[in-house]
Amino acid sequence: MNIENIQVLRGPNIWSIRRKKLIQMRLDLQEMEHRPTNEIDGFYERLEKLLPSLYSHRCSPGVPGGFFQRVMAGTWMGHVIEHIALEIQTLAGMDTGFGRTRETKTKGVYNVVFAYLEEKVGVFAAESAVRIAEALIKGEDYSLEADIQQMREIRENTRLGPSTGSIVEEAISRDIPWIRLNNQSLVQLGYGKNQVRFRATMTEKTSSIAVDIASNKEETKRLLQEQAIPVAKGVTISSVSGVPDAIRKVGFPLVFKPLDGNHGRGISINVKTEEEAIEAYEHAAKISRRVIVERYVTGFDFRVLVIDNKMVAAALRKPANVTGDGKLNIQELIDLENTDPRRGYGHENVLTEISVDRDTLDLLEKKGYTLETIPEKDEVVYVKSTANLSTGGTSVDVTDHVHPQNIFICERISKIIGLDICGIDIMAKNLTEPLTDTGGVILEVNAAPGFRMHIAPSEGLPRNVAGHVIDMLYPAGKSARVPIISITGTNGKTTTTRLIAHIVKNNGHRVGFTTSDGIYVQNNMMLKGDTTGPVSAEFILKDPTVDFAVLETARGGILRSGLGFNQCDIGVITNIQEDHLGLQDIHSLEDLMRVKSVVINSVKKDGWGVLNADNEYCVRIGKKAECNIAYFSRNENNPIIKSHCKKGGIAAICENGFITILKGDWKIRVQRTILIPLTFGGTVPFMIENVLAATLATFLWGFKTEDIKISLETFIPSASQTPGRMNIFEFKDFRFMIDFAHNPDGYNGVSEFLKHIDSPLKIGIIAGTGDRRDEDIRELGKISAGMFDYIILRQEKHLRGRTAENIIGLLKEGIYSIDPEKGVEVVPKEVDAIKHAMSLARPGSFITALSDVVDNAIETVQDYQEQERNGLFNV
Repeated sequence: MNIENIQVLRGPNIWSIRRKKLIQMRLDLQEMEHRPTNEIDGFYERLEKLLPSLYSHRCSPGVPGGFFQRVMAGTWMGHVIEHIALEIQTLAGMDTGFGRTRETKTKGVYNVVFAYLEEKVGVFAAESAVRIAEALIKGEDYSLEADIQQMREIRENTRLGPSTGSIVEEAISRDIPWIRLNNQSLVQLGYGKNQVRFRATMTEKTSSIAVDIASNKEETKRLLQEQAIPVAKGVTISSVSGVPDAIRKVGFPLVFKPLDGNHGRGISINVKTEEEAIEAYEHAAKISRRVIVERYVTGFDFRVLVIDNKMVAAALRKPANVTGDGKLNIQELIDLENTDPRRGYGHENVLTEISVDRDTLDLLEKKGYTLETIPEKDEVVYVKSTANLSTGGTSVDVTDHVHPQNIFICERISKIIGLDICGIDIMAKNLTEPLTDTGGVILEVNAAPGFRMHIAPSEGLPRNVAGHVIDMLYPAGKSARVPIISITGTNGKTTTTRLIAHIVKNNGHRVGFTTSDGIYVQNNMMLKGDTTGPVSAEFILKDPTVDFAVLETARGGILRSGLGFNQCDIGVITNIQEDHLGLQDIHSLEDLMRVKSVVINSVKKDGWGVLNADNEYCVRIGKKAECNIAYFSRNENNPIIKSHCKKGGIAAICENGFITILKGDWKIRVQRTILIPLTFGGTVPFMIENVLAATLATFLWGFKTEDIKISLETFIPSASQTPGRMNIFEFKDFRFMIDFAHNPDGYNGVSEFLKHIDSPLKIGIIAGTGDRRDEDIRELGKISAGMFDYIILRQEKHLRGRTAENIIGLLKEGIYSIDPEKGVEVVPKEVDAIKHAMSLARPGSFITALSDVVDNAIETVQDYQEQERNGLFNV
């Protein structure tokens, strides 16, 4: 078997709108296409032995063991690999369940699709599942545990931490979108101007001064002490020579901890001798040059969490420990404790596995123990000096038992330090009595405190502390989103996108939009190129100045990785025509419809899908859509429009020369088509369709028709406003038009326009694109033969696996099939072709360059215009 390609889908896609995180593996079964599982001796038995937990997969029979039934009856290896990929992720602590395996149009080649939680783990699972299947086929041993452990390690290196993850999960539950901004814990919630950012548990509201104070334990203690907050007595030293003086000032027992430490690193507790003190200093000095020496206060370790100056959770923390049974030694007890199903690798479970390190050995040594010591029955032996969950500690929720005075003290501390999210470490006998009565003290104040002990305590009630963070970042009434209008289709996407953006901008919004020629914010180009995929959409949605997004959405991005947003307010499909067929398993208009429908299926329930009623595939999408639907048509008598409006629906039509909105029986005239520059005096049908789509979409959003009318009148087709979309350049003796038409439907649109052009000589410059089917390239030639008097063929780019000679040959076949006498000439390079066409022009000629690289063509023609103005024009 051979993996041809692995794609990571991150947004709504052709397989699922709701399940955004999918792996799509294109797998060639090769000889296994002819060997279903029931024809492979011993395959079922080996599979069941290696992965008995697959019994839980119900598969199509719908019962436990259903998948195994399929294997026994005979199924294809792609299906088996799908289930293996899902199960090994589950065994690695990432439970997933959605999968699909479908054969492509290529015999023996399948798309194996399955869900993932962590992207890199999903890719690994795809590759691992194939290796496992091949080993099972051959009857070879396979180290499954090694792969599972590697997946765990990949997950821990790439996943969001439990605190960050809890905030993201809470945001998702409230339908707040999010974007991960780096490979660590920097996250954006919301879109555009309504975004907020946080890292771990620090938010954009967190004061940098407060973080600096909290990071300096000495400064924190001083500020708290000045405000009558009980703190542990201590000093700060910066060399080993300061140890004796610290002992004299503070007195045994002592705690040594690095001034700038975290997660319990470098801490030593209950230090009772000068020798131990020197060792403890040196241990802490590895983390921080300055070391705090405090009086060791006996009691229990508590953590209180304060968010937005309100106490929301409290936990009793216990360092990792084992309890003797009089039989097992300490190492064996640790190993036994690590078999607790609640313990796992890293942050995968409620508790973390206990590891043996220097801290463990030092603690044992102080008791005169080693790892081989057998503790007495019921003796508790602590194997960590701090209660951090990341080192194996446990937590008990005590939120409901905190004394009101202690709540007051903690909330006051958060304001003294200035932290919006604040973790306060307390050493006390309990929190049910005031600290002033029990002698409890504040040990530390933490910026970016961990949430794990509160959201998943080992005992007690879990607390949804992330909910308080979201309440703070998005109080009632604050939106997390900006409006999104997504435009897709075969032709007209870019012009419709630009026109919608123009209308939105003229209505006072700061609009960001993506097109096939670049990314724009308020008409300022940010990036140049074909920017119609999910990365470009995210670019706009990350921009904190944008309050309205208009996104051209092409098929390539949808197929490659899904949409770059989870839902939109309005989805527009201009049309669905033959183009790019035969690529990426899209072989028919039916297939293409499935791709384009992803946009409409991603429209929120109360949003709108805007569809072309003159296109049968758009109509079919509309019939299945779950959002509101509005149609547009150039034909006022279109039966779909009539039926739709009879039911009270909304539509846009071209009626008696007017762009008209229909609301049930009501008609709202917007403007005459001849007064809308984009329609070229009403002579270009496909431009009228673009106007209808944009008018309808913006009307549905709520813009007034009089404001839409003004925008339609001020949107001038030009190289600056609509580059490559029927850009006409005037010369003294001829006119030159550049258009991006690159498929039969686009050519037909240009042909309709040229019928209105009175010219003694219409010259065409055309080229093909190598990744189209033979019949598509021939069709371009056929249409060209009907609209041009003389044709110049050129082909220097976009060969995509073909030769220039092959493409030109196909174009000629198409031309000569219509007119064997048609004048045809080959000029390979576009710049030379443009110059040659101008040399052939006579007064009144109209030259059309149907260019696949409009920037180059526009620049070349504008240069010639400039030369003519300066009297230097000579072709």
